Amino acid sequence: MQGGERYNSIGNHLKSEFGRKTVKLSIDAGFTCPNRDGTLAYSGCAFCSGGGSGELAAHAAGSEAAIASSITEQIDVLSDKWPDACYLAYFQSFTNTYAPVDVLRERYYAALNDPRVSGIAIATRPDCLGEDVLDLLEEINRDHYMWVELGLQSIHDTTLKAMNTCYTVKDYDEAVAALDARGIRTVTHLILGLPGETPDMMLESVRHVCGRPVFGIKLHLMNVIKTSPLYEAMPDYVPFDSIDEYVDLVIRCLEIIPPDVTIHRLTGDVPRKLLVSPEWSYRKRTILNAINRELALRDTRQGAAI
Repeated sequence: MQGGERYNSIGNHLKSEFGRKTVKLSIDAGFTCPNRDGTLAYSGCAFCSGGGSGELAAHAAGSEAAIASSITEQIDVLSDKWPDACYLAYFQSFTNTYAPVDVLRERYYAALNDPRVSGIAIATRPDCLGEDVLDLLEEINRDHYMWVELGLQSIHDTTLKAMNTCYTVKDYDEAVAALDARGIRTVTHLILGLPGETPDMMLESVRHVCGRPVFGIKLHLMNVIKTSPLYEAMPDYVPFDSIDEYVDLVIRCLEIIPPDVTIHRLTGDVPRKLLVSPEWSYRKRTILNAINRELALRDTRQGAAI
């Protein structure tokens, strides 16, 4: 953490790494998911959107040329705001290690070969990291800044089963260990507010992840969205009654996360037109300001309760 910062934000970490503002270019590279193509299931995880939680990603249709074009289009827009920024290619939508290795290689390097791209982030499931995929990731990691994001969401297998993830916490533990053995940074996604989970259960998930060799954590506010199976099954579900309730839980989570773990997210991004609940979730800046204000009022910070 730098100066007066109360948590170790990934933004500050990347500024230290590259010496300037670093921006992620969100890419939908045309992958699917074993939980959608019939290998494991067809409907996907209950909380997942029709766009594979990548509504904010730029669709690149899967070809090298399309990925390269997507990167250029995003940089053209972003360079007005950040003319001297670094860029990371973020393979975000669906499962970005779920394809033959030659396809993965082609699409990753379509981004990495752009001289304006300083690194890569790859989002995937913990059960989609075969040895050949790990070999490719290790190769890339030797020459490029990289992290792999694992969608865990909860350590409670009853929750994972109810959410139809079709993976277990054991899959996650094995994936983290395999990535760590190859020197690859791991970022873990956790969802706060999944149906049936108490605050204590969510804190247990945070503690479990922090007991593994992770580089970063994403705490994602559970958003019920119109295109998800969860909305069809539980249209009236509201994860948190108020911003204050959510802020309190986030601070309790931060307090048990070691200070060296980077914090990549403290809420969530969902297009307002798709959002059902919490109805205030789209107010991202308001939520983040409330978290920072409450951290200061409590005079607490990341790792304070360890």
